[in-house]
Amino acid sequence: MDFVRFAGELFIDYVLIALGVGVFVAFRMRIFQAIGVDAKPFLPSWLLPCGAAGAVVVASRLVEAKQSVIENMAPVLTRLFTPLFAALPLAFLGTSLWTGRGVDIERNVLIAFDLLLVVVLGLLLDSVSARDPRSPPGAFDVVQVVLVVSALLADAVALRAIAARLTEFGFSPNRVAALGENVILPINLAWSAVLYIRFLRGRGSFASLERWQTDYLPVYALWAAIVVIVFPPAFGHI
Repeated sequence: MDFVRFAGELFIDYVLIALGVGVFVAFRMRIFQAIGVDAKPFLPSWLLPCGAAGAVVVASRLVEAKQSVIENMAPVLTRLFTPLFAALPLAFLGTSLWTGRGVDIERNVLIAFDLLLVVVLGLLLDSVSARDPRSPPGAFDVVQVVLVVSALLADAVALRAIAARLTEFGFSPNRVAALGENVILPINLAWSAVLYIRFLRGRGSFASLERWQTDYLPVYALWAAIVVIVFPPAFGHI
């Protein structure tokens, strides 16, 4: 029964990790597409075989550590994928600088950058909610700051391209809604980074970061209400 239990939990953990990797790969391909870099050859040659083998080791370690699949899997996945999503924007910025290619913003690429910020915010919120606010700063807190800062830098490059696209093609409901999201999310992440850095330096409390996240939630609701209620008559769709 120990073997059956181990194999069952290993399968469940492996599937969850594979789903997370699928999301990571989708983001990777989309944002590198923005600078004209074809990441598809890297996928079957390196990422899939190495990732498939590595996920077996990681999932086995999780089972051995007696992680509860139902109660504790979300924080575990957050710790697994936070370093990956922290490295992704840095790799994008480094490749963009190395190749000297500008960002070519299309609708799908713009959506990918928006979703990347949402994923980064989700990882941040999950880690904040699961962390003991009385615990001292650790290495994972530093990774969280790198995650937020790298996402903000990548989004700044995208915002510049978005502004150029608005100047060239004018305003539309989709572009304005996406632009608003690209302003609201970075504001939250930027101040979160400031509060997190203060906490790491011992000049602030972790509770202030928690309060900021909860206090900012009405901003998302307000922007959603504006998009739903104000946009249709403003853009002549009623």
